[in-house]
Amino acid sequence: MAKEKKFVQAITSRDEDFAQWYTDVVREAKLCDYSSVKGCLNYLPNGYAIWEKIQADLDKRFKETGVENVYLPMLIPENLLQKESDHIEGFAPEVAWVTKGGLETLQEPMCIRPTSETLFCDLWARTVQSYRDLPKVWNQWCSVLRWEKTTRPFLRSREFLWQEGHTIHATYEEAEQRTLTMLRVYQELIRDSLAIPFVSGPKTESEKFAGAQDTYTVEALMHDGKALQSATSHFFGNAFPDAFDIKYLDKNNELHSVYETSWGLSTRIIGALIMVHGDDSGLVLPPRIAPVQTMIIPIQQKKEGVLDKAFEIRDMLKSNFSVKVDDSDKSPGWKFSEQEIQGIPTRIEIGPKDIEKGQAVIVRRDTREKIVTPIEKIEETLAEVLETMQDDMYNKAKAHLEKNTHIAHNWEEFNDILENQQGFIRAMWCGERECEEAIKDENGATTRCIPFVQAKHSDVCVHCGKPAKCEVYFGKAY
Repeated sequence: MAKEKKFVQAITSRDEDFAQWYTDVVREAKLCDYSSVKGCLNYLPNGYAIWEKIQADLDKRFKETGVENVYLPMLIPENLLQKESDHIEGFAPEVAWVTKGGLETLQEPMCIRPTSETLFCDLWARTVQSYRDLPKVWNQWCSVLRWEKTTRPFLRSREFLWQEGHTIHATYEEAEQRTLTMLRVYQELIRDSLAIPFVSGPKTESEKFAGAQDTYTVEALMHDGKALQSATSHFFGNAFPDAFDIKYLDKNNELHSVYETSWGLSTRIIGALIMVHGDDSGLVLPPRIAPVQTMIIPIQQKKEGVLDKAFEIRDMLKSNFSVKVDDSDKSPGWKFSEQEIQGIPTRIEIGPKDIEKGQAVIVRRDTREKIVTPIEKIEETLAEVLETMQDDMYNKAKAHLEKNTHIAHNWEEFNDILENQQGFIRAMWCGERECEEAIKDENGATTRCIPFVQAKHSDVCVHCGKPAKCEVYFGKAY
């Protein structure tokens, strides 16, 4: 038992040291590990399996809206990157360059993609001619490289996995609608599958994606009260396509510009899952996104019939659930600890006494509640438990979000909330970049989004006292 106790104590308490708790969970749940390539991660099977579940869920949602998947090169010639000045200016500090191919110095340096707008636009400039070629609604699953100075598992690394969607359309309205459609897709994934509540809306001018006309964001609140930008959808207008001379002929043989969108979600969302749902025993995964939904743990498995019954239950469940049997020679206590650390939503305990009674015990990961069920009804019971757990996890996270969302009517209240509480601050803002920067410089709070549904808390800006333009969500962020 001493070993089992030590196994659990490998995770620091969230309230004692949240940063260390996060690192401990990533390590003990075997999600990822640092590689010998500085700033880059090795995605381990447990972590990559979560990404595969997210990818499959999101890809299905994409395709239901008409998205097609493609793959473009990872290298971008320097001349392409320089075609859109705002874009290159925004990414220049993070770009990694390839200057040699084999033993030869390249005539033109190539960057490793930090994002792929330029490659998509270059392709479309050469292939789109007529209105019949539109729209292009494409997405690629890939990795990108950004030369970050500081890294943290899932939240920030030099190379990370993501999807990047890129589209062009004949009209402004169609492109704008696609931007909002993809924002809705992200919202539904994050709320319905990941059980994460959020606030959402457009970014301020200074927080927009480099080169975008509008950026819309999904902002989730972590357990420690910091915000995490979880997904973004960008409307580029036609400035970017015009820089690449993408034009099409309409039905009247007249030449027009196209309108572009871009949208993305990355493995950073796994960090959100950890920090929203995890507890002092490790990871807690929502059932709809968990690679393994239930782990069957035989008790006294060396006794006759116990393992056979465990595998019989697995075979009953495997057509409708993701299920495994832990038939290792570890003690049940050790297996319980591993199941909890890895965040598997439920475990099913089955031992000799349970077999005698024709029952099994389902244990919820989030509440540790034990549900005794007749074996012949285990499919029905497990389905109910998983659905209830999914809803309960969302409601718990939503209550945390609501409890830690505050209203500041003036600068004194704003600073008091930052110093003595945590979470989002709703406040009025004048809309001026200088004021936004001053707030950030004074206390580290940044604008997270301008909510779609506005409330009025005052007539003046919370910081400078000038007439207020809109309500904004502020917060400290990862």
